[in-house]
Amino acid sequence: MTAFLTKRSLAEAAAHLSGRDRDLAGILSAHGVPPLWARRPGFPTLLRIVLEQQVSLASARAAYRRLAAGVVPLTPDRCLRLGASHLRGLGITRQKAAYCVNIAEAVHRGEFDLRDLARMDDETARAALVRIKGIGPWTADIYLLMAMRRPDVWPAGDVALVKAVRAVKRLRSLPSPARMCRISEPWRPFRAVAARMLWQHYLLNGARSGNTARELAAGAHGVAGHAPGFWPRARGSTAR
Repeated sequence: MTAFLTKRSLAEAAAHLSGRDRDLAGILSAHGVPPLWARRPGFPTLLRIVLEQQVSLASARAAYRRLAAGVVPLTPDRCLRLGASHLRGLGITRQKAAYCVNIAEAVHRGEFDLRDLARMDDETARAALVRIKGIGPWTADIYLLMAMRRPDVWPAGDVALVKAVRAVKRLRSLPSPARMCRISEPWRPFRAVAARMLWQHYLLNGARSGNTARELAAGAHGVAGHAPGFWPRARGSTAR
């Protein structure tokens, strides 16, 4: 079974990374250990991440609240019984309603079991997720990083992460996913910790929105299911 991050191991890994990379050391010195930003594993969290694809935090949060209030309990069977038209009636877009129902159907038919991910390595788990229509690479990475708390997941296409890497590494342009992966190689096996440090930097230094401090504080409380989800858009995040 693959290890998962705890607050203690997160702090230890952040200290380890700061000894390897002076830019990450600067983030740790300035801001301390980043929040764990953990979410409870399961079907509701996976749907919430699907809703976060290519939209703002506020929009995704509102959509998820409508979904959770309108599909009770929020389970695969209940989603299937109500159908995509019911989800669209809750204000979910046609495409994302179809994705939610498709994921529910895959779970219902036994084609996919989220509990099996705990026994898989990162690449196998990611492949299992992206085989389901509606789950793209970004969704799979964020689920593994936040819900499964895998220590070495690296969502190379996440826009907030890309912007943070550009700023911290003082690059002339936004790095491509391939360059993002090259930059992250020295941070193995704690790339998910580096991602949290860089997201923390982005929130406190780059986003400059009125809600930034409040959202970071909410994430720092470590309440499962209430991580900030601050990425405005993710390149390549559109599901298949």
